[in-house]
Amino acid sequence: MGKEALPIVNKNGNIIEIKDGLIRQREHIILRDVNLEIKPGEFVYLIGRVGSGKSSLLKTFYGDLPFNDGYGFAVGYELSNLKSRDLPFLRRRMGIVFQDFQLLTDRNVYDNLLFILKATGWKNQKEMDHQIRDVLSKVDLVHKGYKMPHQLSGGEQQRVGIARALLNQPELILADEPTGNLDPDTSDELLELLHAISKDGKTVVMATHNYGLIKRFPGRTIRCQNTRLSESVTEEIDFDQLVE
Repeated sequence: MGKEALPIVNKNGNIIEIKDGLIRQREHIILRDVNLEIKPGEFVYLIGRVGSGKSSLLKTFYGDLPFNDGYGFAVGYELSNLKSRDLPFLRRRMGIVFQDFQLLTDRNVYDNLLFILKATGWKNQKEMDHQIRDVLSKVDLVHKGYKMPHQLSGGEQQRVGIARALLNQPELILADEPTGNLDPDTSDELLELLHAISKDGKTVVMATHNYGLIKRFPGRTIRCQNTRLSESVTEEIDFDQLVE
């Protein structure tokens, strides 16, 4: 368990840092000359058209895509030195929210969360019960733990997804198009929740091409375009040029 003692930030005080990085899938280059620093507690949007590299960058952070070119760091781990045995420890330090919820359809909300806790090494039933109630309370679903996923609205299912991401008290939340399957009002509610989580001290990196949300909930914005990353000030972005 010595892995858990690794510091969350690197010597530069960053929870995520990539320097002179190359993001690729096999021989296909997705992003080149990547330089990115993210501090603890920041809320960062990744924007860009579909296929521009947003999801690939997130997958690099959680070790789903290998990183072999340049310097990469995420929540205590150097990405170029990741071993397969490191992945569970890396991912325990981050919570991942997916567009399509990815809930287990054969069990209720409580048992979905219990499954994750058991899979990540929790043993004490009382402690697991307390943690599940705590995260469901954070997303205002403590009264729906008995519901099956199909009995929930899309927004409620995504709130369960956020609760699941919070289970192991991660310092970093990665959200990949979390509002992609939600209506506008529900999307706004979800953004309010993610911003509240960030204000509570957690780092949130959210990939999206829902630019209306960024207008309503401004934040630091990184654009993926033409295999490059560039930083944008929200107020200066020409959103009309970014529409799919």
